[in-house]
Amino acid sequence: MVFRVKKAVVLFSFVLSFCAFLLVSCSSGGKKKNASADGNLRSELFELLKNENLSEQTRFAIVNNIVQDMLLQKDYTHIILFLTEWVEDHPQDLYNAYWLMVTANTYLEMDAKPIAEYYFERIINNYNDLLVNSKDGKELSVHFMSLQHLIQISKTPVNRISYFNQLITRFPDKVSITEMYARLALEYEKEGEWNLAMRAFTQFLAQEDASTIRIPDIPNAYANARRLIDFNNSTKSWTFETLDELVAAVKKAITAYNPTLLDSYKSRVNFFNVSWRQDENSSNAQDDFYIRNFMRGNRIRFSEKLDESSSPTEAYLRTWGWSTINVWYFYFRKVNFPVDPEIHGRWEWAGIYYGEKL
Repeated sequence: MVFRVKKAVVLFSFVLSFCAFLLVSCSSGGKKKNASADGNLRSELFELLKNENLSEQTRFAIVNNIVQDMLLQKDYTHIILFLTEWVEDHPQDLYNAYWLMVTANTYLEMDAKPIAEYYFERIINNYNDLLVNSKDGKELSVHFMSLQHLIQISKTPVNRISYFNQLITRFPDKVSITEMYARLALEYEKEGEWNLAMRAFTQFLAQEDASTIRIPDIPNAYANARRLIDFNNSTKSWTFETLDELVAAVKKAITAYNPTLLDSYKSRVNFFNVSWRQDENSSNAQDDFYIRNFMRGNRIRFSEKLDESSSPTEAYLRTWGWSTINVWYFYFRKVNFPVDPEIHGRWEWAGIYYGEKL
């Protein structure tokens, strides 16, 4: 259920006029009287709140003006005390979600993010949504604003998964659905929910702007998702149990001058062929890239040992004698694919780097 805070905006004018009257009547006594006027203003507003016959909207306006007065004084401690006690003492107040949002934002001002997260969570889980009017007349959802803050604050993947899903299902017109699916997929990965991650990546790729969107702190989002989904949907038959087995097979095919066999060892998905200055995401690899076109008529040789820059997850084999560019480095990598435990940790021939290493 969603409530709208509209009448309160009109009632603010009455309360503000009343406050203005108090300020004018107390403004002739210098700084001490001005300070006293501030105190009197707040006292008068508290007195108004004692009237049990006030409407919900009028009471909202009065409480809000008390809070605004405290904000002007940067009296954060009293804002928190006042609003938390108010919510506790008035559990039926229709605007409690709003008061708790103000409380949470006050904690943010005090750089107390864990406490702010608690209150934003409390709003989402325990209170109906509210639509409040901003200064420019736009309606703002308390739940939407709380979710936005929670996304920024929370460091827990399981919580962030809930927030992203709520933004997607409840506020699809207020967020970039494409970005939400990309971020949701990464949170599922952190939780080890691999099948759900694959589904979220698939939903991301299905969006019209997936290939063009630029997402802060997620570089190459489309290319990485495309690579992962394509790999997931492939047979993965070209992978080897160990790096030694893969390198031995490649060397044997070269020695036997068998380009067809050598081509069969290449990864069927996302195989790249680039210079050292290029990124593999900008690969010029094409479906019709066949090694035999560069091997014909040439004697291809290879180093006995892997390049010294090889690591437990990546390896390079220097080869030479190719047409066009003489030296090629074969790039092998350990498969990082926890979705399938039988494939995860195997090895694949993933690409070629042209020329001597830089």
